[in-house]
Amino acid sequence: MLYDPRLVQPMRDELTRLGVRELRTSGDVDEVLDAEGDTLVVVNSVCGCAARNARPAVALAMRHEVQPDRVVTVFAGQDAEATARARHYFAGVRPSSPSIALLSGGELQFMLERHQIEGREAYQIAADITKAYDEFCATS
Repeated sequence: MLYDPRLVQPMRDELTRLGVRELRTSGDVDEVLDAEGDTLVVVNSVCGCAARNARPAVALAMRHEVQPDRVVTVFAGQDAEATARARHYFAGVRPSSPSIALLSGGELQFMLERHQIEGREAYQIAADITKAYDEFCATS
């Protein structure tokens, strides 16, 4: 069952106003994630216990000196096709929302699953993201 679009719009807006691109179809996902370069993928969610800090963590990470080429998002429970396709790229990782993945040329380099987000402050989650940027994006 999909969430009411009116319910999720503020959660979408929290990322898109930062310049994060929404991917709404499997074609959108393949086009972006198969491209050269580094892509941060945020699996957005209505989960108040984890997503409420995941989105601000992404905002904090976007201030870091080192950045991926793209930051994109799919919305679990809303854009089912796009979310399922994005999770296809997260080989070996169980579906989790929210989650945050860093891919290079379509290959998973780093993943934060819900259990690694839940119960942590945004600045702690952002520190994990920026550490991954330093490790995987600094040379690209």
